Amino acid sequence: MMAGKRLCWFVLVNCLLIFSASGIAQPSRTFLTVNVWADHTDWTYKTGEKVVFHYNVTLNNNEVPNCKVSIQLGPEQMQPSRVMNKIINGHSSIEGGTMTKPGFLRCVVTTEYEGKIYRGLATAAFEPLKIQPTTQLPADFEKFWSEAKRQAAGIPADAKLTLLPDRCTEKVNVYQLNVQAYRSGSRVYGILSVPKKPGKYPALLILPGAGIRPYPGDVETAEKGIITLELGIHGVPVTMEPLVYHNLAGGALNAYPFMNLNNRDTYYYKRVYMACLRANDYLCSMPEYDGKQLAVYGGSQGGALAIVTAALDERVKCLVALYPALSDMTGYLYGRAGGWPHMFNKANAAIYARPENILTSQYYDVANFARFIRVPGFYSWGFNDETCPPTTAYATYNQIAAPKSLFLIRDSGHHLYPEQKTKLYAWLADKLLVKKE
Repeated sequence: MMAGKRLCWFVLVNCLLIFSASGIAQPSRTFLTVNVWADHTDWTYKTGEKVVFHYNVTLNNNEVPNCKVSIQLGPEQMQPSRVMNKIINGHSSIEGGTMTKPGFLRCVVTTEYEGKIYRGLATAAFEPLKIQPTTQLPADFEKFWSEAKRQAAGIPADAKLTLLPDRCTEKVNVYQLNVQAYRSGSRVYGILSVPKKPGKYPALLILPGAGIRPYPGDVETAEKGIITLELGIHGVPVTMEPLVYHNLAGGALNAYPFMNLNNRDTYYYKRVYMACLRANDYLCSMPEYDGKQLAVYGGSQGGALAIVTAALDERVKCLVALYPALSDMTGYLYGRAGGWPHMFNKANAAIYARPENILTSQYYDVANFARFIRVPGFYSWGFNDETCPPTTAYATYNQIAAPKSLFLIRDSGHHLYPEQKTKLYAWLADKLLVKKE
């Protein structure tokens, strides 16, 4: 009973924290601010090199005097190796130690003010480009997914479009699309935005962050001359009232990332991965598609799906993946951070750290798909991400041999800064839009 309650709370919290495909906004500034930073401006160190963390607490941009703080130091996502309390007046610092292996060391500082806890953190990287995944690549990985693709391709698409007049603009028609995917009777829904002007256009598949919700579609990008399809993965329409999704999150789809984890053939994400390919099938069948430029984009769970889709589908010509989830999920079993949904962390290991579950995770781990990326990619994350830890992002990124561009905002967590969105769309436009002479 307690395990069920824990999983329900876990998933509902993540539904609030993890963003939709377009990204969650940068967190608003708090009344009181706990600032923490590393002494290297790039927050990056060699193994064996010591880091010093600096911190202060400010109110109205003034340092708070006689401020009691609690400090925790240790590898990210792990139990802190050092905990202490101090009274500070203004700026202070602490020697954070070092790491002997590539990874991330975190300093978390908290304080209480008028009954509320305020928190800040900084995470130092130690040779992150040398981080390797802990997950194993199954010997029949390629065979398994080739067979899954073959079976899924035999299912008729039976595509259906419903025009959404209230979402259409002068330049774009907007539809709810639903197609059959993975098996007979299993459908997937999304919002399709198509430029009205006759012509041939590149296409962009937008993949969702975790959770259950409706989707608006990306009309703005479509107005610039790119067909967009924002996909929902749960087999339900994406235009219903919010209460419906709330009830699904607490009911039938509660803890969906754990469903059938003991069986690689029936695990929840098998249908999801194949649904992404079916979405591409539809885009590539459209008479408006230019037949050349197809991109995939997402963050968190969507970042994972972007990498998986690009690895499985040779029609994809480029991808954008922000702080990818489902990456090196077994990290916790080797004494370091593992990827969302954290199925093997301390809270979940007693239930899920079983041989059959670990084996299934290997077939779905994004770090393994990353080995098969052959197209250019844009990647971005921050060192302070506590949902999709940077250790796991680098474990995936470091397997990619294709051309890749990494944009870091080191002090960011699990959110998207405006600068990231600007850069990723500029990168996509450069790859997708035909340049006029």
